[in-house]
Amino acid sequence: MLRVNDEHVLTKIDYDSYKERVNSINQMIEENKGAGNDYTGWVKYPETFDKVEFEAIKKYAKEVRNNYEVLVVCGIGGSYLGARAALEALNGLKSQDKLEIIFLGQTFSSDYVHDVLSYLENKKFAINVISKSGTTTETAIAFRLVKNLLEKKIGKEKARKAIFATTDSSKGALRELSNKEGYVTFNLPGNIGGRYSVFTAVGLFPLACAGIDVDNLMKGALQAEKDCKNPSIEQNPAYKYAVIRDYFYSHKKPVEMFVSYEPRLSQLGEWFKQLFGESEGKDGKGLLPDSATFSTDLHSLGQFVQDGSKILFETILYVSKPNNKVVIPHDEENLDGLNYLENKTLDFVNEKAFLGTLEAHTKTGNVPNVIIEVDKLDAFNMGYLFYFFMKTCAMSAYLLDVNPFNQPGVEVYKKNMFHLLGKKGY
Repeated sequence: MLRVNDEHVLTKIDYDSYKERVNSINQMIEENKGAGNDYTGWVKYPETFDKVEFEAIKKYAKEVRNNYEVLVVCGIGGSYLGARAALEALNGLKSQDKLEIIFLGQTFSSDYVHDVLSYLENKKFAINVISKSGTTTETAIAFRLVKNLLEKKIGKEKARKAIFATTDSSKGALRELSNKEGYVTFNLPGNIGGRYSVFTAVGLFPLACAGIDVDNLMKGALQAEKDCKNPSIEQNPAYKYAVIRDYFYSHKKPVEMFVSYEPRLSQLGEWFKQLFGESEGKDGKGLLPDSATFSTDLHSLGQFVQDGSKILFETILYVSKPNNKVVIPHDEENLDGLNYLENKTLDFVNEKAFLGTLEAHTKTGNVPNVIIEVDKLDAFNMGYLFYFFMKTCAMSAYLLDVNPFNQPGVEVYKKNMFHLLGKKGY
């Protein structure tokens, strides 16, 4: 299970001073009364989700696995980050699974899109397009391109059976197209925003296609829902973490560095940055969320974290038991001087790197560290982690007195871009 370790935060946080506000905000969240409450469908979703659609997701995922080499997921932001984070965390960066998942629709880069389209020329592929409206520019362009390629390869009739749309249940351009073409569709609930949608078909369909155990993912989310509704700061890990974050924000630590010691968790860092950055960065407020992978980034950012300006605290997601063991062998010549580590596992070395860095950053560098401890990376714990972070984010944003569920600032660049592109009305 998950534990929030505050033994290295380098200060005594007065949790009691937060009790009244946390209790009030918890009640507001549970009773759906806070700012942005139109988008709090995720709070009880692990227990209320559509079980019929869930079975359909698994059924069609099996069809994709049995009939295609590649699934192209077209989405941006919350429409792909959660699925990609879980996919890499659970299947690894060099997955040997029979179905390859490729993400498209998250960039305007002509080189990236060209490379993907060229690769798909000789692949048997299906498409999962994810958009509530169907008009999100990056995703809509990518879908038009990849759909055009698919129809040229196998014809419109067969293409219809290879396209799966996750969208609004009743309105929008993608819903209209899906109804017209007869695509298999999954529902993107209207009361759940993109960055909180990983437990809907947005995340579940690509993950089920990738062979992830989505039943256990949802069980982990349900356990987290139960654990994270308790108003007690000491008993609720999400609220304890939210209070720690708020404390450092109000004590001149405007940057949070989210750190893991597993490269397969780097995309979880990207999901983390969207969740917290888009939810809290409003009204001139909010922590700047950044991410790093140690020990890799100790050779780039390590100097700054250790001896640079004291603007940050670190949140370490530490997985205590790796899924795989690698043993360091004996070498007769020992020119690299590593025989003192022979028969030791890389996990042993990684743990000592973690402990050595923790001591360096806290005791010498005076950088506060909060540690989120997880036993192992599996579907259950992944589901738990996702829900834990979402509940933390809701509490954290409300502690700042901002709406956790809107993103008014994002709309500004879109309006400017549409004007420059010559779109009518802009």
